Amino acid sequence: MRATIPGLPTPHPLIDRLPAVYQEQDFLHRFLGALDEVLAPVLLTLDNLPAHLSAGTAPDDFLAWLGQWAAVETDPGRPEARRRELVARAVGQHRDRGTRRGLAAAIRTATGIEPEIAENGATAVSATPGSPLPGSPGPRVTVRLRVPDPERFDRPALEALIAAEVPAHVAHRIEILPAADAGGTGSTGGTP
Repeated sequence: MRATIPGLPTPHPLIDRLPAVYQEQDFLHRFLGALDEVLAPVLLTLDNLPAHLSAGTAPDDFLAWLGQWAAVETDPGRPEARRRELVARAVGQHRDRGTRRGLAAAIRTATGIEPEIAENGATAVSATPGSPLPGSPGPRVTVRLRVPDPERFDRPALEALIAAEVPAHVAHRIEILPAADAGGTGSTGGTP
């Protein structure tokens, strides 16, 4: 959290709130000036609260705090723009968590690469009892990523991300393949 910031001007000096007869006293100017210095960060934060609670405009030290509110770990080693994007998308991603769309969005956000996702589940409605079940037994998800250099890709980080996003009862497999063209696929990918 924030503390006093030396020299920060107050938007609402306390001395201005007093009647004119008290504004001429030197002691009150010094005393209320000290209180203004303590209260200035609080007042400025409250005046700018919507900006502090938005991932796009929050101060850097508040960004990690917002991430905790949305249950997102913001790695300080990532670029600031990527961390802001993760926090901004967190609530929507929690809504889609455990779905194909949510898994694709999480991988896209972490790596900058569009994944190919294949799953074997299905749903069907039948009025006939004993109808065969759709899909195949044992739910599985296969994630394919096409990257410029598969040998340098951070597979353990992707494995951890997918394990966190896929429902616990669903087995998953990862395939890291070379990009179709050696110059890259236009993605910014690399490490999640």
